[in-house]
Amino acid sequence: MKKFAVLLLVAVAMMLPLFASGSSEGGQTVLTLSEVHAEGYPTTLADYEFARLVEERTEGRIKIDVYSGGTLYGEETGSIEALQIGDLAFARVSASPVASYVPALNVIQLPYLYRDGDHMWQVLNGPIGQQMLEDIEASGSGLVGLCYYDAGARNFYTTTPVNSVEDMAGLKIRLQNNPMMVEMVQLLGGNGVTGIGPNDVYSAIQQGTIDGAENNWPTYESMGDYQVAPYFVLDGHTRVPEILLASKAVLDTLDPADVEIIKECAKETQAYEIEQWALREKSSEEKVTSEGVVVAELTPEQIQEFQDRMAPLYAKYGAGYEDVIAEIQNTGL
Repeated sequence: MKKFAVLLLVAVAMMLPLFASGSSEGGQTVLTLSEVHAEGYPTTLADYEFARLVEERTEGRIKIDVYSGGTLYGEETGSIEALQIGDLAFARVSASPVASYVPALNVIQLPYLYRDGDHMWQVLNGPIGQQMLEDIEASGSGLVGLCYYDAGARNFYTTTPVNSVEDMAGLKIRLQNNPMMVEMVQLLGGNGVTGIGPNDVYSAIQQGTIDGAENNWPTYESMGDYQVAPYFVLDGHTRVPEILLASKAVLDTLDPADVEIIKECAKETQAYEIEQWALREKSSEEKVTSEGVVVAELTPEQIQEFQDRMAPLYAKYGAGYEDVIAEIQNTGL
């Protein structure tokens, strides 16, 4: 009986890579896509649209099964590793972990880099952003960058009003475990606090452990943080896009014509995802403002005050990419 159990476990383990990357069913190639966000989230909706287009355009030769809510890989780093060895066909991830393979991607995450969302999309859909997608495949990482998706802007929300840089003085702000973000808050006069999970932000604010946090509209609303930190300042300090990745090992097993169709379908879904993101942002903003949240809209001059504080950070994290940064800042002017 024990021997049978061991053999069964081995068989299941051997099947996992096949299950993750894809399989062939009656002449149809079935591939898998990993998504950590839940059903109904903008990127998840775009994943399904991508799958629909691919199946339609390949006349059913390729079917993509979307696994949302982290059911296949709970962490984006795990899905990236699976893509690299061909155990997974597609994954939607943040640009942040991909920067480990293409350091230039760190540049597009610098604080106060973009004037607004339109500026960011001009950069991402222009020569700079498209070259970075090409660099992902050229990096030898086994990853292929298909397109960018929107993840909105991250803004500060606090227990007291913030209308200027001076108002940030001494505030304890919860941040992701990112050294650059910690330095950003320090340069603004606050104190960056890491080690607090997203599900614990509400209680940390309520207990006075922190004075606020930073995130996008949907997260601010869905996590309920607006109930304890009702001041939201539209500083848009970072706009980190999402990237739809493919496994080079898996794509290499497909007909080149179908690979081109896959790439075209991915790019087509970008506009759809941006639209879905805008709708989600609007509904989240309307909900929290109807419940008393005070939104501070900063003037260009006030935003410039925040940006001016970032000079040491740009010198440190933008070293070697000064020309790229300047080109980004001048895009659209």
